[in-house]
Amino acid sequence: MDDIYRSEFRQFLQMLAPGTIFRLAIENILQANTGGLIVVGDSPKVMKLVSGGFYIDCEFSPARLYELAKMDGALITNRDASRILIANAQLDPDTNLPSNETGIRHRTAERVAKQTDELVVAVSQRRKVVTLYQGNSSFRLRDVPTILVKANQALQTLEKYRHVLGRELQRLGGLEFENMVTISEVCEILRRSIRVLLIAQEIENFILELGSEGRLVKMQLDEMISNVEDEALFIVQDYNNNPEKDARELLDNMLKAFEEDVSDSVFIAKILQIGSANSHLDNHVSPRGYRMLQKLPRIPLPIIENLVNRFNLLADILNASIEELDEVEGIGEVRARSIKNGLKRMREQLLLEYMG
Repeated sequence: MDDIYRSEFRQFLQMLAPGTIFRLAIENILQANTGGLIVVGDSPKVMKLVSGGFYIDCEFSPARLYELAKMDGALITNRDASRILIANAQLDPDTNLPSNETGIRHRTAERVAKQTDELVVAVSQRRKVVTLYQGNSSFRLRDVPTILVKANQALQTLEKYRHVLGRELQRLGGLEFENMVTISEVCEILRRSIRVLLIAQEIENFILELGSEGRLVKMQLDEMISNVEDEALFIVQDYNNNPEKDARELLDNMLKAFEEDVSDSVFIAKILQIGSANSHLDNHVSPRGYRMLQKLPRIPLPIIENLVNRFNLLADILNASIEELDEVEGIGEVRARSIKNGLKRMREQLLLEYMG
């Protein structure tokens, strides 16, 4: 299923999501118990397989599709399903193409999809299921209640992971101010962040399937994962020793590795070039300060870049005098005092709450 969500299928799921006119047409066909086969695309590969039927070239509407599906043949629409081009068409795909389907309609749909690489929608008259085919992929549409149950279960899991991540991020902040962070702690917090982001991706997939029914799920998701990705990117910036790749590219590599279940703390340490073996995980490492500095009010990113370029590490920024901070381009005395006092207050609060 993950391959479906990462591929061109995403646009097809959106096209057939609840609330769309295509989905309404499909639901009408299901309720009428007539079945149907719709090819979405009129490429030359498709047209070579079409015989018979009649050319109508009319605007797509649920009522038209429903009425035309009552005939035995297939329906052909244009690529974005805005027009119905041919009705009652006969399709003649290569019978040597493999198919796991048993019914004639679904077997034809699967072979047409493989031969043309276009989306083919098969509506089963007997089983009342809707299956999408495109290339070598297939996907069975699920009803809204089933998807909502899965989405709510995923939201509950996400809430637990997000709560733990929030506490660990605060703890990391306290350790950073004391300059006591180990490679293991950096890798573990990134692993937790990636787990949260991957659960969020799964929920995004449910939202895609839900269409107009997914608004409340989307609102809950956005609130839960607010700033998670930004925090992870700042952590990567703080500890990355790989000058050839930026934080975005490195985090994407980590996400992909976790999806493929080939990642652990040593893997993350290698990506950041801060360690290459389990024996390195207990070594201490110092942050540059991106994550802490961006929490200060009215400190734009270019100023943060200037500070990190000048002092290199958060510890050195903390130890810098107001005069030394004032010398950094774009800061000035007022902003220098604001940075100094803001970091001091942040340090005291973190140490009080999370360092005992």
